[in-house]
Parts: sequence; structure tokens; C-alpha cells
Amino acid sequence: MEQRTSADGLSPYRTFSRAEWAERREDTPMTLTREEVTRLRSLHDRLDMKEVEEIYLPLSRLLSFYVAATQRLFRAQQNFLGTEDAKMPYIIGVAGSVAAGKSTTARVLQALLARWPNVPKVDLVTTDGFLYPNAVLTQEGLMEKKGFPESYDLPALLRFLSDIKGGRRPARAPIYSHLVYDVMPNQWVEIDRPDLLIVEGLNVLETGAPPKDGKAIPYVSDFFDFSIYIDADEDVLLAWYVDRFLTLRGTAFRDPKSYFHRYATLSDQDAVATATSIWNRINLVNLHENILPTRQRADLILKKSESHLVEHVALRKL
Repeated sequence: MEQRTSADGLSPYRTFSRAEWAERREDTPMTLTREEVTRLRSLHDRLDMKEVEEIYLPLSRLLSFYVAATQRLFRAQQNFLGTEDAKMPYIIGVAGSVAAGKSTTARVLQALLARWPNVPKVDLVTTDGFLYPNAVLTQEGLMEKKGFPESYDLPALLRFLSDIKGGRRPARAPIYSHLVYDVMPNQWVEIDRPDLLIVEGLNVLETGAPPKDGKAIPYVSDFFDFSIYIDADEDVLLAWYVDRFLTLRGTAFRDPKSYFHRYATLSDQDAVATATSIWNRINLVNLHENILPTRQRADLILKKSESHLVEHVALRKL
């Protein structure tokens, strides 16, 4: 087992090779079929049964331990205080760059964790629904910064997470359409007191400077019980983003309703140039300024190779 070294010679993480992490599965049974794994996979993600068995199954086992321990602590606190508070959902945050595979990771974990007896109800929301509508972003001059922290309705997201942790039922999250590239007006998904909630988004681990007056300012990550960062090298992320753009050019972009319909007729050369320009102008800047600096705040880092497969797992020490 490899130990990562920080500047002072100590690391808050224990880092496992792929083979070492796979051993942590032990006798955990595989609960997903090949057909289910295929349905959970995102565009251009090469998730297969082996990846689920070696990476995500051991992770679901670990998370089930964390959830069970938290549930025991909650019951002990109830007994100590003599209260009958409602059980608060366990919340997991999944962060990382555009094209890193956050959505696939979140969906696979949702499916696996729902098979564990202590977390039968597992819900998933993405922070895309909490982006400001395009009309607002255009008015504020933020369309070129869509996905940056300032493009989100942070108060609405914090209210949603507060409702979840407070046991209010149901809590509602707005729905985002990747086809029209906008929040859908008056459309919501209702989250009704799950045992576990997965929150996936670019900037969910982001924080700001603490206030000088000492007053509390909540951050999205304050509501997380566990957090995961999906990591890959910048050149790899760019290659995945371009590949995805080329695929969408011949599929979703062909729909006249698509926000990116104008790109459907681009030549290969022009499509690569356009995707690279968007990446360098928007996504790479967001990665450098807002996303990558939060990596070390995660409880677990999954480092992917060019093959889309996880090659190292770094778990924060308790």
C-alpha cells in the first residue's frame, strides 16, 4: 500500500493501487447485472463489470460501514438526549471536472448502495438543476461562466440541503435539461426522506474565504457526511471532452431542440477545434480556479487513467 507524501512528509490519505483496493471487496456479492451496468454508463465511459467489481463494489462496502456507524451514533445520541428526532439522511458529495465521469460514478454508487440492507432508499440529485436559468445568466453576463460557482443559485441549493438534513418532506430540486442546456421551468424532482442522498456536481466541495466577523456561512460541503473527487490529468480530460463532443455532434446535437444544434454539421476538424476552444476558454479555467483546488478536501479520490479506469484510490485517514 502506497503512502502519498505531502510537503511536511505526512499525508492525510492512504493510497491504494487498483489491485490493493479490489482486495477490499472480500466476499461482497455482486448485485448488479451486466445489463444494469450498461444502462448506468455515461456516454464514452468504459465502465464494465470488472470496474464495478474491483472499484465500486469495495467502495459501496466501505460506505455501508460508514452509514451504519453514523446510524448507530444517531441512536446513541437519541438515547443520551432523550429525544425522538427524525433520522437524518446520510449525504455523499461527488465532485470533479467536466468529462471526468461524475455522473457514472454517482449512478453506480446509487445502484450498489440501494442493495445494502441498511440503506434501502438512495436518491441522487445533480447541482445542474440549481444553475440560474440561461435568461438570468445572459442578463448577468455569465453564460461564458456557466458551471462556475457564481452561476449557481447557491441560496436555493443550501435551502434544499437544509431541508434534506432537517427531515422535511418532500424536498424539491429543480430539473435541468442537457438537451436544451437550461433549467426546466416549473419542473421538480421530489426527494422524500431517503436513507442516503448522493449530490453530484462540479463545485460541491468549493468554499469561500471565512467572514472576518466570525459569523457562520454554510457551504454545500458542510452538509456532506462523505465526499468523493473524480480525478484525471488535464490532457486526458480534454481528450475525453473532445471525444464526447464528436459523439454528440452525430447524436443529440442533431435534434433541432438542442442548444448545440448549430454544431451538428461541423466537419471533424472544425468540431475538434470548437470543442478544444470551449474547453480551454471555460472548462479548463473552471478546473484551475474552482474545482481542482478542492480535490484535497475530499474524503476519497478516484484517480483515472486514459482508459477511463480507476488506477489509484486515495482514502482520507480517520
